[in-house]
Amino acid sequence: MNMDKNKIIISHAPYLWKGFSTTKIMYLVAAALILPTSASIYYFGLPAVYIILASTITAFLTEYVIKKLRKKRFVNDGSAVVTGLLLALTLPPRMPVWMVVVGSFFAIAVAKEAFGGLGHNIFNPAIAGRAFLSVSFPAQITHWLEPVGFRPDAVTAATPLSPDFTYPGTQIQLYRDLFFGNVSGSLGETSAFLLIIGGIFLLSLRVIEWRIPVFYIGTVALLSYLLGQDPLFQILAGGLMLGAIYMATDYVTSPLTGNGKLIFGIGLGIITVLIRNFGALDEGVVFSILIMNAFNPLINRYSKIKTLGLGKKKAAS
Repeated sequence: MNMDKNKIIISHAPYLWKGFSTTKIMYLVAAALILPTSASIYYFGLPAVYIILASTITAFLTEYVIKKLRKKRFVNDGSAVVTGLLLALTLPPRMPVWMVVVGSFFAIAVAKEAFGGLGHNIFNPAIAGRAFLSVSFPAQITHWLEPVGFRPDAVTAATPLSPDFTYPGTQIQLYRDLFFGNVSGSLGETSAFLLIIGGIFLLSLRVIEWRIPVFYIGTVALLSYLLGQDPLFQILAGGLMLGAIYMATDYVTSPLTGNGKLIFGIGLGIITVLIRNFGALDEGVVFSILIMNAFNPLINRYSKIKTLGLGKKKAAS
């Protein structure tokens, strides 16, 4: 497209060009989620397929319709698909499909498009959709089942972070099942191993940056140890891996500078541990990310890099 070379184009952050378009970045994230998504289907069967399809299709259609209603050009950049997929991976395996549709609609219509669309949203849309479902349907959002694949005889089971959780095997066997995903929980808690593989894939392509996941997970491990808990269990249990690698690293809702990412990651870890140990919820990842999203503009403001040659003005003598 030809453009007047004298025009000045102003757009939202981030401004640094890394060689990837938004579309390519989004589909690389989706590609990284293929393995954990496949594991969720393996462990939970057709209900997982229904949830994933309902969430991603609703997200895509919602964005399309809203863009048309706002008379804005619809660009299939993959962001809606990633939002729908991530939301699905935060949900329990037998969440009613109509509730999934409601949550996906909220994620796109309210958490994303109501703020102006991609690049303008304050909160991570998938996390916001999950939080909305948590307060709207608390009974259904905490209805966990044992992983039984495509068998119909699923039974209710507590998640590893629940006070009611019991495990018949040894500690090593528990670590193994947590690592590979053979425990009850959300679809995205199926395999820490596959989530890490996807994270390494994104890190190798520099789609995400290492500081937020490392400082987030490291802070959770350190504080858990100081509180007399098992750090490895706290890392592998729940949605920490999914949140740290794929949600907290969202370009729009995370800091731009290295120091900002460090602060962001540590803040996430502190809030997660506080909620897990002293809050009413078993898991703290969702609300820790929402809270730190709210602090993101402040972090960006006070962690910005000083312009070369500029300093404090000296008082006139």
